[in-house]
Amino acid sequence: MAPVDRRDPNVKYMLIMRATDEAIEASRAVPFEEMINAMGAYNESLIKAGVLLGGDGLSPPEEGFVVDFSAEDEPIVTDGPYGETHELFNGFWIIQTATKEEAIEWASRCPLGPGNKLEVRRITDASDFADFADNEYVQKEEVWRKELGTE
Repeated sequence: MAPVDRRDPNVKYMLIMRATDEAIEASRAVPFEEMINAMGAYNESLIKAGVLLGGDGLSPPEEGFVVDFSAEDEPIVTDGPYGETHELFNGFWIIQTATKEEAIEWASRCPLGPGNKLEVRRITDASDFADFADNEYVQKEEVWRKELGTE
């Protein structure tokens, strides 16, 4: 059965994976291959249902950096680690579903253990900027999405 083409007026959501220090510590007791298999099966179910548009895991915060724009002068770049563990996110999925309820259902199936959370956020689309439809950059954004194949 071929995946459903979800590039239509359905809604896109980003599932943002977060964990506490306790959840990270508990995950060390689980064989890594077991985690890979659980996540792989979840990803496969998203693909087979035709709802997965993208997603990836992220490297540890020690490899990242933050660009802080709160100063009045130039932005300040700070190497990781940064922030508290529960403020960081470890990976994400972008899914497209017909309803918010369907997005909740998929998020609820994610094989994460205690101390983990998925923050689910709707991804904005052109309708969010309808009051600015004549804006040069809103119009360019539509063209860019077509050129990039992300419309």
